[in-house]
Amino acid sequence: MNSTILETKEYMNQKAFSRNSLYFTAVVAISIWALLAWDYFHGGVPSHHFLAREEMPAISNWWGGVLLPLLTWFLLYRIKQKNYDPNEEYAKSPDFLRREFWGFLGGLLFGTLLSVLFSLGQTDLAGMLMLGLLMVAFLFPIYRPECLLGFVLSMTYTFGGVLPTIIGLLLCVIGLVLYGYIRPAVLYLVSKGVLLLSLYKQKLNS
Repeated sequence: MNSTILETKEYMNQKAFSRNSLYFTAVVAISIWALLAWDYFHGGVPSHHFLAREEMPAISNWWGGVLLPLLTWFLLYRIKQKNYDPNEEYAKSPDFLRREFWGFLGGLLFGTLLSVLFSLGQTDLAGMLMLGLLMVAFLFPIYRPECLLGFVLSMTYTFGGVLPTIIGLLLCVIGLVLYGYIRPAVLYLVSKGVLLLSLYKQKLNS
């Protein structure tokens, strides 16, 4: 038995994952409420207009204090459901944490870059980045819970907790459609086209 399996079984059984999920959720809750307290005593808790347009409704960052811990707990619970059977102590795959980590990191980096571009007023570049994500969504399952969690957490400081959640959920739906439905259809058509082309060439050579 290799060291990866031994390490997973020793340190990340289902109970350990649930316990660490609670710790992580607590850290998120403390962090968001600390940020809200800082804002409150330094000019007030800000609100953000949807799509950064003043004619759109404004959502107070206070809502993030409730939404973000609940969202974190729910997404970690979904990760546990995906990787652990209810009656099994250990994960289905010994390296699932590595996969979830990279998905979380990808969402974190993308959300951070998007926040920086918006903060600098580079809305055109931010729009191009969003379009580029659609290409990525065709190749990789960006709709996974760890990707959404990283995306929302990375944008909370700039936009609060609510707007990133709404945008992230929308991107998850788009990603699911692209990767789960359009991608298989395109690959099927391409494979059929290659097969027909191969048969046609064989017919010409015969």
